[in-house]
Amino acid sequence: MSGAAAAVEEQVDGEPKKKGPLIKIILMVVAVLVLIGGSVGGTLFATGFFSKKEKAEETLDKLEAEAKGEHGEEGHGAPEAHGDAKKDDGHGDAKKDDGHGGGKADAKSEGPPQKELVTPEADNQRWKYNYYAMEKPLLSNIAGSRKVMQVTLTVMTHYDDRVIKNMKTHELALRAGVLDVMRQSTEADLAQPDFRKALAENVRLTINSLLEKYEGFGGIEEVLFTEFVVQ
Repeated sequence: MSGAAAAVEEQVDGEPKKKGPLIKIILMVVAVLVLIGGSVGGTLFATGFFSKKEKAEETLDKLEAEAKGEHGEEGHGAPEAHGDAKKDDGHGDAKKDDGHGGGKADAKSEGPPQKELVTPEADNQRWKYNYYAMEKPLLSNIAGSRKVMQVTLTVMTHYDDRVIKNMKTHELALRAGVLDVMRQSTEADLAQPDFRKALAENVRLTINSLLEKYEGFGGIEEVLFTEFVVQ
């Protein structure tokens, strides 16, 4: 029994002896690894590796946000352009190709007549004068009298030739309107010193009213009597 006990004691005594050096080796390896890891980490930190990575991530986030924003704007803008195209194709073209009143539609699409400059300088602007004389004189009775009044009209405008063209187009209606104004004159009116001036103004208003009715624009700025006879 003493021999067996001695053998057990040798085994028990032997284990600590064997484990002691192994633990030391493990601790040394761990210490070396810690030193190496710390050295590598310190080197990366000193070189700015981690800050570069953060900057790179921030840059990627900004680029993604900008890409999403541009995509959203394009998505919203496209329907508007498509809608405008529909409006132009569905309404504007249909009116032009309708075939009813095509001449008037084209004339109005050009806008109202514009005043024509003789000199383009801003400090010395002079407007061009356009005249139109009715070929045939107008003859009318004086209200409540046996006298008659005969006049020949000339109109003046600063606007372009479209006003004169409108005068020629609607001359019959304009003559009828002017005669209605002349028939309202009386002998008492004839005795007034400003009768011709007042009559010219009434005639101008009548012509402009008729032109606005038929063409949407008057433009006559002065009426002149090149002939005026009462007998």
